[in-house]
Amino acid sequence: MALLGVNIDHVATVREARKIRYPDPVEAALHCQGAGADSIVCHLREDRRHIQDKDLYRLRSALRIKFNLEMSMSEDIIRIALDVKPDQVTLVPKKRKELTTEGGLNVVTQVSRVAKIMKRMRDKGIGVSLFIDPEDSQIRASKDAGVAMIELHTGRYANAGSKKEMKKQFTILEKAATLAKSIELETFAGHGLNYDNVSALRRIEQIREYNIGHSIIARAIFTGLKKAVKEMKGLIR
Repeated sequence: MALLGVNIDHVATVREARKIRYPDPVEAALHCQGAGADSIVCHLREDRRHIQDKDLYRLRSALRIKFNLEMSMSEDIIRIALDVKPDQVTLVPKKRKELTTEGGLNVVTQVSRVAKIMKRMRDKGIGVSLFIDPEDSQIRASKDAGVAMIELHTGRYANAGSKKEMKKQFTILEKAATLAKSIELETFAGHGLNYDNVSALRRIEQIREYNIGHSIIARAIFTGLKKAVKEMKGLIR
């Protein structure tokens, strides 16, 4: 059975829009944990646009399921991760102005650097995954760097403009996952997955975990909005 990691970044996005205390991403994480999520994912960005440093420490203390921290290879972020000690870090590319992570980490050009960071994390008991595009060269470079886990970037599949293109991207992901398993890499997947496109990917048996955030938080607005309005209506009567 595949596992689900829930990304809570955009709960913090709403909080930071007002710079107040709520909605609290840690409270959201606990709700996800109670609902059966297998891990909680968040991304500490260099501009701190959503998740803040203090959130990481609170998550580390509160969670009873896997805590997966997405992060760049920036030294200041690395130091924070080594102090927080999440169960896993997922290394992603650093692009300050992007709205969301737009592509995978280029491992091919920095195998040595990735390997050094991985060793520092492992020395603290932290697992390391690499967020990469579903390309043979990136998968093999990840193996060369010594990691045991990769997360395949599913953005091209999720954003396909036609059924033909989606089928093409599905095949690319399937081949990538097959290659990863053949060289003993544990395979996760994420980016742009939602309630319409995730089911088809379950045919790729090599994918062990799906990391999904935006679509879950967006759906939660509507599944919970009716109740929230009724509660407030009751309070002001």
